[in-house]
Amino acid sequence: MPIEVVCLRPEADFARVGALPPPALSVRYCGLADAELAAHIKTAQALVIPAVGPKLPNDLFADTVLELVQVTGAGVDRVARDALERRNIPLANVPGGSNSAVAEYVLTSASMLMRRLVFADAEIKAGRYGESRARMLAANLAGLEDALLGIVGLGVIGLAVARQAVRCGCRVCYFDPASPHAAAAAELGVEAKSLDELLSCADIVSLHVPLAPSTTGLIGARELACMKASAVLVQAARGGVVDEAALAAALQEGRLAGAAVDVYSTEPPAADNPLLRLTGEAQSRILLSPHIAGVTRQASTYLFRTAWQNVARVLVDGKPPLYRVY
Repeated sequence: MPIEVVCLRPEADFARVGALPPPALSVRYCGLADAELAAHIKTAQALVIPAVGPKLPNDLFADTVLELVQVTGAGVDRVARDALERRNIPLANVPGGSNSAVAEYVLTSASMLMRRLVFADAEIKAGRYGESRARMLAANLAGLEDALLGIVGLGVIGLAVARQAVRCGCRVCYFDPASPHAAAAAELGVEAKSLDELLSCADIVSLHVPLAPSTTGLIGARELACMKASAVLVQAARGGVVDEAALAAALQEGRLAGAAVDVYSTEPPAADNPLLRLTGEAQSRILLSPHIAGVTRQASTYLFRTAWQNVARVLVDGKPPLYRVY
């Protein structure tokens, strides 16, 4: 009997990074719009899904023989926990595979905003080379060295960002009352602070928390008002953690030096999203990307290979899954 697996990523995603599934698995690649998706899942032994995308309907898991739902990344908010738990279907992810990529994104985007490179690019293209250079010199712009980076959420990704920031010469602090990495942070010289303390003193605030009831709207108008006008915000956590209207207002009114936004409350963001409707110079204080902070060729290779290895571990070797979330 073939070992049937349904995968909600196209085969090309795996082929282009050299991470195709092992030959023991018979994989059917489907999209959410596939009319036969529910029927395919009913007979499959495992379901492989990307971390990013719309929530999966609970009824997809009814009357299945699934032994595993495997995410090809870290995020697990596409599947309702109770939909799997009441059917005793384990869910596993691949934690930490995007650590280096996200850390690189945070430091790169923060540097671009602090040194106003988005502004410079637009000004030079508009024929204002001399004026833009004079303004940038007069602004006495700072770089990363000795800047204070405040990390909100010191999980595995937050810790990777801290380590990379220290290597770049930053000072680092964090807010996370429940972090399992407090000892590692202390070894790095990274200080724990309350959220308000962190917001009020950091030159860069970088978010690395999951989306949960306690983190929805975590950074709103009050929190943004705590930040220095010279500070920049990096949002590479989950859409919904930041109040986008409040962030847009802070940027439009010049109360925040810049923001890098990789995730949105709705993806793709709607045309009326306030972050897309900034005017004037405020447009040069925001750097937008399409939920790719953790996406590099190297990260994808690791994530995909690890995901397939875990599927084979369960279905071929008969062992419990690694990285089981619940």
